[in-house]
Amino acid sequence: MKFTGTDTIAAPRDRVWAFLMDANQVSACGPGVESVEIIDADHFKVKAKVSIGLLAARFAMDMTMAERQEPNLAVIGARGQAPGSAVDAVARMELSGPAEGPTVMAWSADVTLSGALAAVGARMIEGTATRMISQVFGCFRTRLEAG
Repeated sequence: MKFTGTDTIAAPRDRVWAFLMDANQVSACGPGVESVEIIDADHFKVKAKVSIGLLAARFAMDMTMAERQEPNLAVIGARGQAPGSAVDAVARMELSGPAEGPTVMAWSADVTLSGALAAVGARMIEGTATRMISQVFGCFRTRLEAG
């Protein structure tokens, strides 16, 4: 599944960049995130509960900062397992706009689910993912625009 979008955040690009590079800040906006363990600047582990319809799973995710071009581009890879399900994802975020803001974030995510969660059906998965993405970016805007 592929997801794309563009969001405008009323904050300077360097503040948006710093926020996106902070795994604790970003994970605080992730629906279902239960814990984050920072391994080093480019690797961290996340435990998260994901619910799609009546099916719920707790994923153990390995996250890797695959590419970083400060303050314009970040690419993050994720691989996770839950009992009976797995997920692989690559997310790309490109920041643009004047340095003082507002910052425009063009983003994309390529997600592959397998196992029990994948069997739920694409429409239900896409609906849940769209709702979760909206929550994440709403949280980003709220935190960053508050200063």
